[in-house]
This record gives sequence, C-alpha cells and structure tokens, in this order.
Amino acid sequence: MNLKEYLLLSVLFILSFQSFSQSKIESFLTPSDTLNKKRQNTVIVTETALASATLLGLNQIWYADYPRSKFHFINDNNEWLQMDKVGHMYSAYHLGRFGAEMLNWSGADQKKQLIYGAGLGFAFLTAVEVLDGYSSEWGASPGDIIANATGTGLYVSQELLWKEQRIIPKFSFHTTQYASMRPNLLGKSLNEQILKDYNGQTYWLSVNVHSFAKESKIPKWLNVAFGYGAEGMISGNVHDDIPISVENPERYRQFFLSFDVNLAKIDTKSHFLKTIFSVFNTIKIPAPTLEYSANKGFKAHALYF
Repeated sequence: MNLKEYLLLSVLFILSFQSFSQSKIESFLTPSDTLNKKRQNTVIVTETALASATLLGLNQIWYADYPRSKFHFINDNNEWLQMDKVGHMYSAYHLGRFGAEMLNWSGADQKKQLIYGAGLGFAFLTAVEVLDGYSSEWGASPGDIIANATGTGLYVSQELLWKEQRIIPKFSFHTTQYASMRPNLLGKSLNEQILKDYNGQTYWLSVNVHSFAKESKIPKWLNVAFGYGAEGMISGNVHDDIPISVENPERYRQFFLSFDVNLAKIDTKSHFLKTIFSVFNTIKIPAPTLEYSANKGFKAHALYF
C-alpha cells in the first residue's frame, strides 16, 4: 500500500507536465536560485492536497469495509520475514526525497528541505499508521514507524554528511508461483502482485562507487547494489491459518549482489530528463546478479529483475 501511494504521486508528477511545450517544461522545471514564494506555496498546497486526498480515500475505501476500534498497537515484526518493514523504509526515503527536491525547486534553503521536505514521507506514512491503529483488522505498528524513521533518516543523514545521496534504496519485482496459491492475499493481476506479493519483491541499497572514490576513473553512473528478498511466503506469519488445500512452503531469506545504474549521475542539461531520471532512479536496473540463500546456497542470474 505504501509503495502504491509513492508510485501514484510519481505518476501524477510526470503527467502534470504533458500539457506544456518543451521550452516551457524546461523553464518550469529549472530550480529557482533564490526563494520563490509562489513556487513554495504551490509545493505546500499541492503536497497537502495530494496527501489529504489520499488519506481520505484510504479512510473511505480501504478501511470502510472493516470495523473500527479504539486506537491500539500491534507487534507484526515477525511477519513476511520483515519484507514489509524494508518496504516502509523504501517508501519513506523516496517520498521524503520527492518532498525535498520539490522544495529545492522552489528555492527553499537546505534546512527547510530537510525538515519539511524530507519529513513528508515520515509524516504521511505515520498518518497511515494512525488509520491502521483505529481499524480492528490491523493496528498501528511500532516496527513500521521505526522503518519510516529509518528511511527518512537515511536521506537526511546523507545530505548532512555528504550533501549528496550516495546510497539509494531501490526496488525490483518479478512474478512468482506463490501468487496463484493465494491470489486473494498475494494479488490476482500483475498490478496487485507488485504491491502484495512479497515473494517477488526485492529491495536494494544501491551504492554509487565513484562518490566514494572521486579521483578514480570509475564511471559516475556505476553503482554496486546489495539486495534483500524472501520467498516461500503465502501468509504473513508461519503460524497464520493456511487453507487446507494449500501446502505451506518453506520460507527463506535471499541476499543479492549486483550492478546498477545511478540515473541521477548521468550528465544532462535538460531539467525534464533530470526529473524523469529522478523518478525512475527508484527502480533497480536489471543486471547480472549473484544470489545467496541459506537453503539453496549461491545462484547466478544472467539478468535479475
């Protein structure tokens, strides 16, 4: 669900520029050298409106089918082999990055970018936790909140330490056999499976090599990516009720080593391309990959998605 909200905001961000000519797009997307209050107000109003509309929509559509309850917490840290927690970190990081880049576009100073921009992801996802807390079906998760804070902290700490993002969370997905075992839980269509089937999701920390060796001849766009995934999950917890007709497979963790491309490091003067690169820099580029899992050992992939 959190990944869905991020992708929705990203798509809306791109579509909003389709009615402009190329020159107008370039002028519009060029960041302001000084604070442009009109742009800053536009950012604040737009982000507030989108976040409010999304939360209201979730409240009316997602939560309306389930009974309300008193606000309560749950401990779901053992579910889905923590894949959902890594997803929270990923979503908080990129929503915060999106917010900070929008304020940078308006000419706001770094302090405002980090406090009000980067804090967007944490604030929005924490609001979702509040909605969870009032639903009898779920509950607010301290683990989710910690993961949200970790994602925000990853962005802010790098800006303060290096004034650039050297380590970027990324996402990749491939379909699996497990979705067909429990389509209502793991998704019936491809769109649903991308969001629900944790077996096919892989989360990466993509590290820009040149940023740590600036005097080297290593290409600026080349990254090394460390991935985490898990398979064999047809329920959140191994102790959850499984339909009698479904055999509960062995669940296991996966660790990956691969190459990646940092699209933000590709030289271009086009602010339109920079915007497109910024959006798609959330996705891991398919590349040769080495996988390790405790039960299967090492496995090489010519191309891993």
